[in-house]
Amino acid sequence: MFQPAGEEYLITLFEYAPISLWEQDFSSIKRLFDELRQTGVESLESYLDEHPSFVDECMRQIKVLNVNEKTVSMLGAKSKADLAANLDRVFRDGMRHHFREELLALWNGDESWSGEGINYTLDGDPLDILLHWRILPEYKTTWERVLVTIENITARKRAERRFQSLFESSPISLWEEDYSAIKAYFDLLREQGVENLQEYLEKQPDLVSQFAGLIKVINVNQKTLELFGASSKQHLNQNLELIFRDEMKVHFAKELVDLWNGKLVYEREGINYSLAGEPINIQLDFRIMPGHEDDFSWALVSIQDITSRKKAEEYLRYLGTHDAMTGLYNRAFFEETIIKLENQRKEPISIVVLDLNYLKRANDTLGHQAGDKLIRRTAEVITAAFGQGHVAARIGGDEFAAVLTGVDEVMVAEYIKQIHALIALNNKYYREPELSISIGASTSFPGVSLEKVIGMADDAMYRNKSEYHRRRRDDL
Repeated sequence: MFQPAGEEYLITLFEYAPISLWEQDFSSIKRLFDELRQTGVESLESYLDEHPSFVDECMRQIKVLNVNEKTVSMLGAKSKADLAANLDRVFRDGMRHHFREELLALWNGDESWSGEGINYTLDGDPLDILLHWRILPEYKTTWERVLVTIENITARKRAERRFQSLFESSPISLWEEDYSAIKAYFDLLREQGVENLQEYLEKQPDLVSQFAGLIKVINVNQKTLELFGASSKQHLNQNLELIFRDEMKVHFAKELVDLWNGKLVYEREGINYSLAGEPINIQLDFRIMPGHEDDFSWALVSIQDITSRKKAEEYLRYLGTHDAMTGLYNRAFFEETIIKLENQRKEPISIVVLDLNYLKRANDTLGHQAGDKLIRRTAEVITAAFGQGHVAARIGGDEFAAVLTGVDEVMVAEYIKQIHALIALNNKYYREPELSISIGASTSFPGVSLEKVIGMADDAMYRNKSEYHRRRRDDL
């Protein structure tokens, strides 16, 4: 059994407690409250909005009856008398905000209060404090004895502000999010017997959007606002559906499956959108923070804008597969396409080979610029004839070829007629040199390789070229 402590022991306990202790008298504050009520004031909050100086008046009414040694040292006073003579230097400025909250608690009948605030040392240094007070039981009607404890949390708050500064000033987009509602939904689905979330989402794809709506954004940093073109955090939060849409559903579904399977850290590329509607290629790094693995209540997400990198990669891929002068595919891509089609053969496949006539003569007589123009005009004709559905390539200086999948002999003959019509139309719009193209085509059949089909189309092109030159000689 605990034995009741004597008065001397209690005094010693108060004096040498390792935390700042105060005995205060709030009776004058109670008197001011009573006067307000007598004048008909019902809402102290409204009254303080109209009379903010009342907070300062109440601060001046606090009577400090006693403090302990920890308080004297914490506030940089020489003695209790030194502290008592300089309380106006302790209770000021930043204290007003939290003291207003204390006054509202007292007005509403609360007998205790806890919260963070600001006090000041006698040298003027601000102290972040964690303050607790309680009206002692025998003084509940008069407020003449209030026990106050103050903990110096300046170091902790400085660390928090440093962390917050690092978060806000990070050069990449950072999000603090709460996934606890998603975790709760997972638990519900498991209770209902769902074992494979991926299969479940494939059957109910609309559920992905429902899951996305369960994410609660706790905080974002300045870089996030800049990245997505938001004027404020509130503006961003009110328009999240404009950012997370379309292609995002695909990679978000994969994220959900990862979480379901216990993968709480992952990275993935995807697409988000600015509030102006511009697509942004992103590198997303996701992590359920340590200590929150059971409820997903704190997740940290970083988003890097990799749009420039993706465009560079796409451009390099383009350069690797396209002819720079014409924009058609190059020989390497054409040959790669032939290999793929050979391995996945589906008849019919038609090959068209085209050769630009008189390129050397144009280069020699009119200059290489004229020859280059003929090459580009040939590409214009080929592009217009075959469209985007087939592979058309420049495979040499004046040589071109097209791979037409699903096109038989009858259809390829129609394509060739169209090419001739487009050549005639092209020559109407351009002055000399005249555009002239020799064309040959061949269609695949079982047992013959596509290389052989290309050879037959090439032979047909040379026959066409010989016939063209013969006609030109006859015309002369």
